Amino acid sequence: MMGTMKAIRVHQFGGPEVLRLEDVADLQPGPGEVVVRIRAAGVNPAETYIRSGTYAALPPLPYTPGSDAAGTVEAVGPDVTHFEKGDRVWVFVQNPTKGTGSYAEQMKVAVEFVHPLPDPLSFAQGAAIGVPYLTAWRALVLQTQARPGETVLVHGASGGVGVAAVQIARAAGQIVIGTAGSERGLAAVREQGAHHVFDHKTETYRDEILRATGGSGVDAIIEMAAHVNLNHDFNLLARRGRVAIVGSRGPLEFNPRGIMAKEATVRGGTLWAMAADDVRMGVAALNAGFENGTLKPVISEEIPLKDAARSHERVMSGGAHGKVVLVV
Repeated sequence: MMGTMKAIRVHQFGGPEVLRLEDVADLQPGPGEVVVRIRAAGVNPAETYIRSGTYAALPPLPYTPGSDAAGTVEAVGPDVTHFEKGDRVWVFVQNPTKGTGSYAEQMKVAVEFVHPLPDPLSFAQGAAIGVPYLTAWRALVLQTQARPGETVLVHGASGGVGVAAVQIARAAGQIVIGTAGSERGLAAVREQGAHHVFDHKTETYRDEILRATGGSGVDAIIEMAAHVNLNHDFNLLARRGRVAIVGSRGPLEFNPRGIMAKEATVRGGTLWAMAADDVRMGVAALNAGFENGTLKPVISEEIPLKDAARSHERVMSGGAHGKVVLVV
């Protein structure tokens, strides 16, 4: 006889109120699959765009949101040999429109999306790895190819991706400049080891960034809000500087001369299109950092699964300092 579990279900696209807690059938793993007992699920901005129906790729309705989670292995498919029941794991499902979604008591995923959870990390921290840390790692290592001794500007350094970027850049020997928009956020960025921290709500913060580099500009920018900052970013770049666009909430008027003058490179991307080999490389690099303590996810708020609507409001309200997670 099949049991049931609790899961958040979305039956129509809309506001946070469409996230409903329901009973659904327990999950059974097929070949190459693992069922994970979820203890915590990460909440990411992309999930709010999917829920509202404004994202580029939408899942068929009804669906359970979420691509990031941590918990223990509940059951494995017949051909899965390197995990067993009870193993602590973290999960990142690369395509958020496939799989069963992490806002639930159980999640069924292909085995390649399941990774051992390093001992120093809690389940809440494990749920904060996938999207934020892989996004930050890719932006720094693959897209801007930031090198030791270079200066990296992290715009919006107090959010999930920002915290990850500051930690990864520090561990790689880069000089880190971070921005945030609240006292709490600024303090959080300092705590993560940024060498210079500026309030992006002030009129003069861009001048202060240039001054901090002795006027020479930054080598790489991790850009969370391209619709606001991209035109200004070229003024902040050193010659042959690189920008990785992580987020943008709309279009902008754009002058390509900024790129020409600085001989700059601008890269964009989505995690869902990241090559499987690059994901494997990123997971190996990140797990090493979690094990040796150079990387440590920061949790800003733990919200019960039944209050998923509140988690979506929180993640989009700005002034973050770390990661919002749902606890199951």
